[in-house]
Amino acid sequence: MRPEKLAIVDAVERLADELDQLSRRIHDNPELGYEELKACGWLTEFLGRQGFKVEKGVGGVDTAFRATIETGEGATIAILCEYDALPGIGHACGHNVIATAGAGAGAALAAIRAQLPRGRIHVLGTPAEEGGGGKIRLIKAGLFKTVDCALMVHGFDRTLLHQDHLGIVRAGFEFRGKASHASADPWEGVNALDACIQMFNNVAMLRQQTRPDCRIHGIITHGGAAANIIPEHAAALFYVRAPRIDQMWALYQRVVACAEAAARATGATLTVTQHDNVYEPLKRNQPLLDLFAANMTTVGMKEGEPIRDRMGSSDIGNVSQIVPAIQPMVAIAPTGMAIHTREFAAAAVQPMARAGMLAAAKTLAMTAFDLLAEPARVQAAKDEFARAR
Repeated sequence: MRPEKLAIVDAVERLADELDQLSRRIHDNPELGYEELKACGWLTEFLGRQGFKVEKGVGGVDTAFRATIETGEGATIAILCEYDALPGIGHACGHNVIATAGAGAGAALAAIRAQLPRGRIHVLGTPAEEGGGGKIRLIKAGLFKTVDCALMVHGFDRTLLHQDHLGIVRAGFEFRGKASHASADPWEGVNALDACIQMFNNVAMLRQQTRPDCRIHGIITHGGAAANIIPEHAAALFYVRAPRIDQMWALYQRVVACAEAAARATGATLTVTQHDNVYEPLKRNQPLLDLFAANMTTVGMKEGEPIRDRMGSSDIGNVSQIVPAIQPMVAIAPTGMAIHTREFAAAAVQPMARAGMLAAAKTLAMTAFDLLAEPARVQAAKDEFARAR
């Protein structure tokens, strides 16, 4: 490794205990999307101590931040952090590791500021990934307009350079009927819950006719007021996912048709509310992945067995549709452990998670350094992005 990269590794090692404590602190204080006031405060305080210029509340989002170091005219590289938790099960997606890996990478680059090539490093705090679309709001606010390349990692049960993401659209379905006594006069009522359940049955039959890489899943968010009242109101929330945007919208229309049929069959009325935070698939950028792979090897990370059937969705996909971006997966839990489980939440502060976080911080920092040092790599990433558009 060139001397600057050795210095990056040394800087991360010096900060290892502090980063681990920061990760545990975020983990032990889980906050839902757009409520991450503590995590945002701790991360910006840490980055401020490393010499970053810190802006909080960027893009009109209270829990978003941008921390910047600038060394002259050159490329702008963004390192992204996530730090929201899941309802009920906390950091079962390991966002505490994502946040501290990104902050650690930024801190390592700040530590070699005197040797850093000309350009700009942003560490961007992007809240509410778990359904809230924080990155989408920051895109709309213009925070990525001057970004040349965006980098981040995600915790997983193995290390993978690239894992495809599904596009996702979310929608609420509200059924309205007519209340009546469920025993004395049930024929006077229109059962909104029956309509909601029928929608679920329709979707269950639809699944046989969908592609194996598509997903439909939902929950009932309201099912009635009392068992002796015919429910006059029922509601459900559904997620529809597909590997391509056109496939996603086509499947979404079929799910809406399932709801419309259920409403018609039961005599209920239907209101569909489509959420505006649509997540797009993750666009692959091979030049950035190749660079990350080379640096990953130098810190001892090895890629695991590829998988095709475990795909989620993330608003990093939206970022990847406007600038070259990558999100390698980093092993922080034993192989085979599912994410969004209590077991994964517990694993996110174990020694394996610490090791993955530190290795990811080093690799992110070295990759950002290479992009600043060799503008041709940035151009190669942009050329690949344009070809794949």
